[in-house]
Amino acid sequence: MEQIKESIEESHLLISSIRNEISKELVGQEKLVDSLLTGLLTGGHVLIEGVPGLAKTSAVKALASAVQAQFKRIQFTPDLLPADLTGTEIYRPKTADFITRKGPLFNNIILADEINRAPSKVQSALLEAMEEKQVTIGDQTYLLPDPFLVLATQNPIEQEGTYPLPEAQVDRFMLKVRVDYPDKIQELEILKKNSFQKPEAVHPVISCDQIAAMGALIDQVYVDEKLKEYIVDLVFATRQPEKYGMDVARYIEYGASPRASIFLAKAARVNAFLSGRAYITPQDIKLVGPDVLRHRIILSFEAEAEDICTDDIIQTLFDSIEVP
Repeated sequence: MEQIKESIEESHLLISSIRNEISKELVGQEKLVDSLLTGLLTGGHVLIEGVPGLAKTSAVKALASAVQAQFKRIQFTPDLLPADLTGTEIYRPKTADFITRKGPLFNNIILADEINRAPSKVQSALLEAMEEKQVTIGDQTYLLPDPFLVLATQNPIEQEGTYPLPEAQVDRFMLKVRVDYPDKIQELEILKKNSFQKPEAVHPVISCDQIAAMGALIDQVYVDEKLKEYIVDLVFATRQPEKYGMDVARYIEYGASPRASIFLAKAARVNAFLSGRAYITPQDIKLVGPDVLRHRIILSFEAEAEDICTDDIIQTLFDSIEVP
């Protein structure tokens, strides 16, 4: 345990360097940065939701610039085709054969900007690549690079020209993060940084190999058996709330999938790692819980009629399940 703790302390120098580079581009948004780091260190995909102008795209670009990895931004539009993501085969008349032109998915970090603007075929192609880590072009299957991380943004306020992500497929995102408005002090700092100061360049400070090493270190963060049971109880309570004394069954159509248990443990380990600890606590689980569970609990019509959101259910969940 002591050896792991020492390694975590050494890794914190790199984490601090990443944070410093991101802060050149981004003001505040510590929770968003932590979520992006969680995705980066575990290989889990992140869905970022917020109204326009909250630096969702800037945050992802800053993270990508701080990592020595291949980065591609894809602006999703209604006329996009699956081949625009995966690539296609091109016929060469001179040689009478086909060559494969790989698409933008063949990069380490993908920014899927406004993912809900693309039709379902394109969304499915992306979500399949996220899960399988491979792409089929013609009759050939190609592995995607390692690491492969999708950071997607979506705008919740527009309905026209958008295609909501299917509930069953959005489950492939490890986290769904909601970005809120900055406070007055932060907005003043944003104004100064963008209007009255020369922008600072973000430099790469960490390699893919170092990310992999940190990921292996996070896998060694200790999780007590009681906390494993606590995680499973939280997820099971979304499926059978009445067994846990929660009067919310009528609001839940479908509970969280087993992916929720896996990602809760992974995200809690990263939270402990970022806090400099070699073990997780119930507080780590509570901090990451909303982002892991938010998009995995499907609400009923009754919940929508009574204006109850998933965050309300999650709060009830953590208030009701006994902490070990």
